[in-house]
Amino acid sequence: MKQYLNLMEKILTEGELRNNRTGIDTISVFGLQAKYDLQQGFPLVTTKKVFFKGVVHELLWFLAGDTNIQYLVKNNVRIWNEWAFERYKKTDFYHGESQLEYIEKIKNDDQFAAQFGDLGPIYGHQWRNSNGVDQLKEVIAGIKNNPNSRRLIVDCWNPQEISEMALPPCHTFFQFYVSNNGQTLNLQLYQRSADMFLGVPFNIASYSLLLQLVAQECGLEAGTFVHTIGDGHIYVNHLDQVKLQLTRPPYPLSKITIKPFASIFDVKFEDIELVDYQSHPLIKGMVAV
Repeated sequence: MKQYLNLMEKILTEGELRNNRTGIDTISVFGLQAKYDLQQGFPLVTTKKVFFKGVVHELLWFLAGDTNIQYLVKNNVRIWNEWAFERYKKTDFYHGESQLEYIEKIKNDDQFAAQFGDLGPIYGHQWRNSNGVDQLKEVIAGIKNNPNSRRLIVDCWNPQEISEMALPPCHTFFQFYVSNNGQTLNLQLYQRSADMFLGVPFNIASYSLLLQLVAQECGLEAGTFVHTIGDGHIYVNHLDQVKLQLTRPPYPLSKITIKPFASIFDVKFEDIELVDYQSHPLIKGMVAV
């Protein structure tokens, strides 16, 4: 995972200090790219422990077209809790509950969750129902039937619905590319905004897993995940954590095994297994909302 670590070092040495909507400044570089060859192993960051269970559940949540956090909450995945809670706090029904109290109600009260657990038309909605189009299903059909197409694209940046989203999409646009005479599937993501310490390890793992799933359904080998970043940044309250992480030597990459399936939309959590993952201890950091 030297590619990821090199990007963080580049930001620390070349980045500019910038303010932003969160109130926590960042050190930022515009225009970054890294390539991860899945033939060499699964690119799950090893210089700190990554919550792979959360990566898998979030991706399955996207694939289902779901935008309500109840599924995540019931599976002890907290990565969207802050955004949903901030959305709830803006309603007339908020009466000073803590985030913990809100999450407990999401978990145990289906009616409350249905009303106040939704994040708006974010990723899963755009993947599966963007203005009535199931983009992901169409792309998979395109890979199978027209592998040389240059239109194997899923676009999450829907200007008509941005204002309805709890968070406009950070990973906005991805494209598949079949190479090696129709044997290998590659994926490039354009990410407009990238929290290098907290978010990017999840993003790398999530889209690499998506690449493996789509490749397996299409009878192809997973090739390269290309991660293209617009604003790559480190929040100033993560600087100590990043510097600690950069002192740690990477371990060998892990692998992923996936049970046979007919459609990625039928894949379940227990079908995906992370093999030989070795990492340094977790490093915590606060998310900027």
